Parts: sequence; C-alpha cells; structure tokens
Amino acid sequence: MPAPQPAPRWLAGLTGYLRPRLIGVFCLGLSSGFPLTLILATLTYWLSKEGVSKGEVGLFSALLIPYSLKFLWAPMIDRVPLPWLAKRVGQRRAWLFATQALLVLAILGLGSGDPAHDLGLMAVCAFAVALASASQDIVIDAFRIETLALDDQGQGAAMLIFGYRTGNLIAGAGAVALQIAVGWQVTYYAMALLVLVGAGAAWALGEPARHDTHEADAAEGRARAWLARRTETPKRQARILAWLYATVVAPFQEFLARPYAWAILAFVLIYKLGDAMGQVMLSPLVVELGFSDADYIWANKLVGFWALLLGTALGGGAVKVLGLFRALLVTGVLMMATNLLFAVLALAGDVPAMLAVAVGFENFATGIGLSVFVAYLSGLCNLAYTATHYALLSALATTARNFLAAPSGYLVEAVGWPAFYVITTVVALPGLGLLIWLWRRGLQVEPEASRSQSAAT
Repeated sequence: MPAPQPAPRWLAGLTGYLRPRLIGVFCLGLSSGFPLTLILATLTYWLSKEGVSKGEVGLFSALLIPYSLKFLWAPMIDRVPLPWLAKRVGQRRAWLFATQALLVLAILGLGSGDPAHDLGLMAVCAFAVALASASQDIVIDAFRIETLALDDQGQGAAMLIFGYRTGNLIAGAGAVALQIAVGWQVTYYAMALLVLVGAGAAWALGEPARHDTHEADAAEGRARAWLARRTETPKRQARILAWLYATVVAPFQEFLARPYAWAILAFVLIYKLGDAMGQVMLSPLVVELGFSDADYIWANKLVGFWALLLGTALGGGAVKVLGLFRALLVTGVLMMATNLLFAVLALAGDVPAMLAVAVGFENFATGIGLSVFVAYLSGLCNLAYTATHYALLSALATTARNFLAAPSGYLVEAVGWPAFYVITTVVALPGLGLLIWLWRRGLQVEPEASRSQSAAT
C-alpha cells in the first residue's frame, strides 16, 4: 500500500490553527486584548454617559502611557525570578500569574468606583489596569515566542491577533450590552474573569523552554570578572553592576553586534510608514468626501472587519508557505496597492461601493501585514532576552504610526487627497528596497544558536 502523500505546502499554511499550542496562543491573545478596550473605549463611554466633562474624559487617554514605555521594565521581567512562585511554576508563568492577579484587582477597583464621586480613584485604578496589562503583554509576547517553533510564528501571530480582537470585541460591544442588564459594576467584575482564559492556557501549555538561559548569566559573569580585574569596586557593588550590565546593556549589545543590525532597525522603523500615513488620514478622507455614517459603518465595521480576519488568517499561512522574507515583500506590495486604491477613491468621490472596496482591501492587507510583521519581530528575538527584544522592537515599529506619520494632515493640505495617497505609496518603496537588500545578503532572521529547531505541538 503506497504511503500517504503529504499535504501540499499551500494547504499546510492554511491548516493547523486548531493545534493545542495555537489555541493556547489564541487564549493568551484574548487576555491581552480586553484590558486596553476596557479602559480606552468602554470606560470613556461609561464616563460620558455619567456626565463627566469631555476634558476630563480626554485626560484618561494619558493613562495609557505604560503601553508605550513597557520596554523600560521588560528587562526585569526577563531576568528577575519572582520569589517562591518562579520555583514552582517557572519564570514566565510566575510573572504572568502575578501581573494577572494585579490586573484582576485593578479591574475590580475600577468597577467599584462611582464616576460622580470617585473619579480620581477611578483614574488611579485605570492607570493600574494599564500598568498591569502592559506588563502582562510583555510576558505573553515572550511566552508565545518561546513556546512556538520559528516555522509556527506566523500562525502563532495570527492566533494572537484573533484572540486580541476577540478580547476587544467582548470588552467593547459585549461590555456595553451586558451593562444594560446588570449595570456597570457587575459588568466590570465579569470582565475581570477574562484573565482566567489566558491563565488557564498558560497553565495547560506549561512553562516554555528557556533556550540559552545561560547567555545572560555568562554576560554577568564576564562583567563581574572585568570589574574584579580593572577596578577596586566592593564585591556587593560589583555584583549589582554586573547584574545591571547583563540585564540592561547585554540585550542591546547582543542585538547591535549582529550583521546589518542598524539596517534591520531602520527596516523595522520604516517598513509600514506609508501604510501608517494612509491609515491615520482615512477618517478625515471619508468625512471630506461626504460619505454618510451608515456608509462608513457598513464599509469599516462589516466589510472591513471580515476582511481583516481573512487577511490575518492568510498572513499566518503566508509565512509558512512563502517564507518570512517573501511574505514581507508580498505584504509590502499589498499595502502600496491599498494606498493607490484610496487615491482612486479620492478621485471617484462619494461612491459607497468604491469605499467598501478600498476599506475592505485595506483591512485585508492590514491583517496580512500584522501577522507577517509580528512573526518577523518574533524571529529577531534572542531567546535569552525575549521580553526585552520584543518590547523594544515593537516600540520602534509603532514609532512610525505615532510620530513619523504625525505630519500627514499638513501634507494633505499642501497637495490634496489623490497626490497624498500616491506619495504614501512612494514612501513605502525605501522599506521594500531595504528588505530586498537584506534578503540578498542572506540575512537569517533568527539569531543563530538562540532558537530551538523544533517545538512540540
């Protein structure tokens, strides 16, 4: 009897999402996604319904600062074992369970507040939610990267995003619907239970393998030996300085010592710049072209939502089928095509069908891009410094959206909508050129000797 033929490679890229480890990543993504929506969208809705002033509501967005600065304490999560707990459940799960316990307490405190009398206390609790949630995200990213083999990082990224979006939906529309029946306090108490989804997944998956855990210890030993030879630093102080070197300096030093490190960082910074510029001006474009609210809701929340899910799933498979660099190249071309579609929309004007096509394709390309780019950033992490490297790389990647794309509105005013979207298409070319330059030099995405060759499923 002939042996069964293996599944075609393209089919393998679209299957496998129901493997236990990937389902676990979905659950971790759900626990990661709901807190941000709970304090950014749902809380501001609650405050607005209770008559809190627009100025005070707007100030609550400043409480999200921990999400932008989480790379500052990521090294501690990489290197500091929590007393008692780490010995029993492992380094990653200890930090995950600890941050989730703090997250639950903060959400319960937030839900117990009364906007009319406890606004200051609610702001403190909201900040605590953001701080605990950002810390949980650091651990979840490291947990995912260290649990999955490199070949599964694309699908793992897709499942993380699926879970994250599900958490957004539950904590957003789901929470608003639930409060109609049971009130805000009970709703927030119920939302706190979502933490158990990620905690249960982490418990079931077990502590991820910490490959090359001795690398940071070796760096600390070298620093201690250097201090002993070159200085007369007291032993206790030398131990502290050596630990700080291995925890804070060594992750940067290791990354920057790689071939073409600065080119890689430049690529991470500019790869999605054109896409970010286009996205930030989408809503003003829709308003100026005269589309109705119904047109925008239909295109963005219906067509766009399903296109995003489809793109996310295909993006995870694209990494397995095409390989990481080809997938990045295809994704970059799709994002450029999206911006050209918006240039066509700007010329066409108030045509709802064209809006649906442009927004649908934009969300489709975004979904693919998210999965592929997260997989790329994951592959850049040395597993001795996973949390630190990923926090830093993801922070660098968001710089394009938060800062470099900020002047987009002035550019629109200067050149008009069609020319603006043509320019955003051209802006994407340097990122693709840098990608091809790195590819032709045979650059390996993963740091050699820092990645396990396989992981059980």
